[in-house]
Amino acid sequence: VQLQASGGGLVQAGGSLRLSCVASGRIFIMGWFRQAPGKEREFVGGTSWGGADTRYADFVKGRFTISRDNAKNTVYLQMNNLKPEDTAVYYCAASNYAYIPALTTQYNNWGQGTQVTVSS
Repeated sequence: VQLQASGGGLVQAGGSLRLSCVASGRIFIMGWFRQAPGKEREFVGGTSWGGADTRYADFVKGRFTISRDNAKNTVYLQMNNLKPEDTAVYYCAASNYAYIPALTTQYNNWGQGTQVTVSS
């Protein structure tokens, strides 16, 4: 399964962006990660494909929302009230786990990443 992330860009603090990740086939778990310069890739959130399970990192709770359109094999990351510290390359990734894992090693397929830059 191939993943294609898009939707990144430059936005001012307090603004919003919506990232999309299109999968070439059906997957079980989709996660979003981000990596800022000089930092490790970190878990942002994830969703189960067919169910209602979602999981978020504490630092995005209340600001980011993950949704999906199964008919389009697409998962979205709606990011509101963006902060300069949200600046990073954002990646979508697929996992075969039966729950939403948070470690990069638990994901086996990765999209190419999309840059999000939040100016102060």
